[in-house]
Amino acid sequence: MKILIALLKKEFKQIFRDKAILKLIFIMPIIQLLVLPFAADYEIKNIKVGVIDHDHSTYAQQLLLKIEHSAYFQLAGVTSSKIESQEWLANKSADLIVEIPSNFENTLVRDKKADLLIAVNAADGTKGNIGALYISQIIRNFNKDIRKEWLQFPRFNPQSQIDIVPTQWYNPQSSYQVFMVPGILSILLTLVGMFLTSLNIVKEKEIGTIEQINVSPIKKYQFILGKLIPFLIIGIGILTIGVFISYVVHGIVPQTNIWVLYVFSAFYLFAVLGFGLLISNFTNSQQQAMMIAFFFMLIFILMSGLYTPIESMPSWGQTLAYINPVTYMVDASRMVLLKGAQLSDIIPHIKVIALEGIVLNTMAIWSYSKQN
Repeated sequence: MKILIALLKKEFKQIFRDKAILKLIFIMPIIQLLVLPFAADYEIKNIKVGVIDHDHSTYAQQLLLKIEHSAYFQLAGVTSSKIESQEWLANKSADLIVEIPSNFENTLVRDKKADLLIAVNAADGTKGNIGALYISQIIRNFNKDIRKEWLQFPRFNPQSQIDIVPTQWYNPQSSYQVFMVPGILSILLTLVGMFLTSLNIVKEKEIGTIEQINVSPIKKYQFILGKLIPFLIIGIGILTIGVFISYVVHGIVPQTNIWVLYVFSAFYLFAVLGFGLLISNFTNSQQQAMMIAFFFMLIFILMSGLYTPIESMPSWGQTLAYINPVTYMVDASRMVLLKGAQLSDIIPHIKVIALEGIVLNTMAIWSYSKQN
């Protein structure tokens, strides 16, 4: 026990002596939580639309006004030339083109239907395809308004009507900031767990102190615990900073169940810290450790369900996602902060993370012992 306490004192002194790590630990979460929730927004706006108007009718003008006054679109221009519209797509002046054919109004009145062409710049597939969905909704609303003009309803409408009243649980204002903050908190803990610990043992190797530790009577598990516990405490501190910023800046009020998030975060940090130490054991320089940690970090984040729903991934991708520890941290953060989940609700997540933590830390101890 005395040896472990001495190791912990040494680690804390070493951490707080390094000003670069201190800045990384305390400034990074503040900046990320202040910037990323505003920048990482799934809602696509300012979509540039070009219109080819061959009709110049009243209905064509009404449709054009609906597009122009939408909060999601910017009118790139109106032309009668297909060549000019293709140039808009080529030089990125427009993300999509709506073509109104000749005799659009006459055809719509005569045949009760008419065709419109929507051309999407697929080079930016996300913006173009979502823009096509938005503009299709505008066209449907335009079509509905026209039909209301044509139909003469009696005072008491004999046709039954169903009104849809949507209710949004857990995030009533559909705020993407509220949706993203729990995920960003998960990324912050992952950064602490993987990057900082992956650099830790490597730094001992570079400055030569690892040789002194190897010849000392310190047990292998004591050495790993001495490296793990300080960053676990720091990770909990960063989580506290993150929860405070989430409340002050983004309005996510911590509920009485916030302790559940701390319990799960302790298990999660145990797992990712073990993975960081495992990386550190197999690298000989801080550059190598950073590159390997970044490689896994990128995969973990992209396959965690933070940006892409896991259900939309292929079967092999879903398998990897459910092995990925970040998946469970992101889901547990959202469950606790947004849904008010209790400890019993995240017990399945804790079981998986605890198992991964035991495996990764056992491998870290084993791989370190092989270097002695």
